[in-house]
Amino acid sequence: MKRRNFLKYTSRIAAAAPVLIKGMPVSALPMSPLFATVNGDSDRVLVLIQLIGGNDGLNTVIPLDQYGNLANARPHVLIPESEVINVTDGIGFHPNMTGIKSVYDDAKLSVVRGVGYPDQNRSHFRSEDIWTMGSASDEFLSTGWLGRDFQRQFPTFPEGYPNEDCPDPFAVTMGSSVSVTCQGTTSNFSIAVTDPFNITALPEGALSTAPDTPYGIELSFLRTLIEQSNAYGETVTEAANLGANMVDYPQTSLAQQLKNVALLVSGGSQTKVYVCSLGGFDTHANQVVTDNQTVGEHADLLQTLSDAVAAFQADLAAQGLEERVLGMTFSEFGRRIRSNESDGTDHGSAAPLLLFGSCVNPGFLGDNPEIPAVVGVQDGVAMQYDFRDVYGTVLEDWFGVEVTDIQDILKPDYQHLPILNPCNTVSVNTVSKAEIITYNAPNPFRQQTRIVFNCGHEKVRLSIFNMLGAELRVLVDKTLPAGEHSMMFDAGNLPAGNYFYRLQLEDGRQKTKLMVKS
Repeated sequence: MKRRNFLKYTSRIAAAAPVLIKGMPVSALPMSPLFATVNGDSDRVLVLIQLIGGNDGLNTVIPLDQYGNLANARPHVLIPESEVINVTDGIGFHPNMTGIKSVYDDAKLSVVRGVGYPDQNRSHFRSEDIWTMGSASDEFLSTGWLGRDFQRQFPTFPEGYPNEDCPDPFAVTMGSSVSVTCQGTTSNFSIAVTDPFNITALPEGALSTAPDTPYGIELSFLRTLIEQSNAYGETVTEAANLGANMVDYPQTSLAQQLKNVALLVSGGSQTKVYVCSLGGFDTHANQVVTDNQTVGEHADLLQTLSDAVAAFQADLAAQGLEERVLGMTFSEFGRRIRSNESDGTDHGSAAPLLLFGSCVNPGFLGDNPEIPAVVGVQDGVAMQYDFRDVYGTVLEDWFGVEVTDIQDILKPDYQHLPILNPCNTVSVNTVSKAEIITYNAPNPFRQQTRIVFNCGHEKVRLSIFNMLGAELRVLVDKTLPAGEHSMMFDAGNLPAGNYFYRLQLEDGRQKTKLMVKS
């Protein structure tokens, strides 16, 4: 197969039964986008780890200053305080996260607390779509957030790819099917790889002239994808043969996925995005073992994640590759605050997100979630940061994507977050910002409460949410003069219970605070 000799590309897809290649629908195969940094001047790599099922963030990053209320709300699953790994005052890790703790101690871990989106959807399928596509909760897209940027940069793909400048896949999904994160307008920018040393070439068939019919158009498109898949398979195997691993990895699926990522990066692959996954986080039952909350299914999963990330970072460090690679976890939602009667937790709202690598801004962004004294059955962790702002910051600070492009790809009101540090060539916005001062009084309240806050001369959005993550009311969404402001919130038509307000300032500062209507 001559890599530069491709059939003419067509974006048309016939409305026929789906064609499968290696179990993947043709509509999910490569075609479109990433940034100019892909296979270009930058050698930076992004590694995504999807925690499938909805990770329990309250047992992952434990708010020790809220421990009393947590103990009342989740007595079946909460880690004993004496077993928690103390990280800083008021914050701890699950006892099985010793590997992650070592990464944190090396200043290579950034934890963003309370990551979610307004109007949280607690369906696995819909929320996973939202996270992988980078959409709003009421927005239905057919492309992934990375796919749209690939499409922007490489609108003619797959025509002419691979080539001398771009010999490798734009993205690789470690597994048997490609990730929606890299879905373009017609096909997917990633290829699926289970074993980089054992990629079976697809039969290309006879290269007869395709008829000038809808069938012929589809046949030409299919031939292009087969040729491209085979060409990319060759380059992946070449990189694997040239690569190396310098540490021993655990014998777990995730660790082996990351081992292969390190192998390909060290072997000279120019692939810019790798998507890995770890399933099993839908812990409705048996999240812990009865009477021993430090062990169980969730403990095993966190051990797997922690040990795999620690080995991966050690491997990159040993090979001098640390400054090239940024890792990030994501999950479709967190779990509810209250535990259930089956030693588990149910679908919730926001949760912490982890970024790892030598170029992160180490530490914790955001506040510990506030846990009410009385927790409703449906109550979830309040959102502090929109996940699309995390994505956008990665695009801006890691890959150098322009803000206007990020606004088109993700959302018009994208806000930069201080989660990465300058590392090599891409500068990062590190302007110091004052702490937001905000409170509401009275709290608890019966009918009305006054919300007080300070801001600069900037656009302000002040919203009221319930504990399911639904945005109930927007009190302010406009530019205000610098200084202190107060807004009256009338909750007369709302039932008694827990609510929170979220203050979002134009300069990227955000604050989420608990309110109780009695």
